[in-house]
Amino acid sequence: MKATQSFIQHSQKLLERDYLQKIQACLKILPEADLWWRPNDRSNSVGNLLLHLAGNLNQWIVAGVGSGEDHRRRDREFSASEGKDAAVLLQELQQTVYQATQALEALNTESLNQKVTIQGIEVTVLGAIYHAVEHFSMHVGQIIYITKLRTDTDLNFVTIGGGGAVERGWCVS
Repeated sequence: MKATQSFIQHSQKLLERDYLQKIQACLKILPEADLWWRPNDRSNSVGNLLLHLAGNLNQWIVAGVGSGEDHRRRDREFSASEGKDAAVLLQELQQTVYQATQALEALNTESLNQKVTIQGIEVTVLGAIYHAVEHFSMHVGQIIYITKLRTDTDLNFVTIGGGGAVERGWCVS
């Protein structure tokens, strides 16, 4: 397999089969009342993070790399303090992840080196993908942290066995 296809497929797998599944696991146990909880005014709730992930992925991949429409309203991602429930936010994020993976599917080696302008910044398509996947991962970690904080639950994403070897984990290879 060429490096280009490997990079694209791995990016798709991370979004669909690792990060999104971790969010789903968190939302299964996070009480609806905690969806919009913020530890302070400068921090985001899980609800804000779900809106932000969908907005960012739409802007950087669906519209920035693909041919979709950029309908992002970034300020609203962070100013919301209530509204949609977890099921609706998850469905919207799943749809955006699907659209992003479809946009990635259309790429080839030449596409990765093309320049695009996103948020007024000129980047290569490869750089845009790398940013979007890395950014998604960072906020999934925040969702996991808030879920653990609010539920006092071990999500069991990774089990370390004897000798420090991972016996069970969610990492996509």
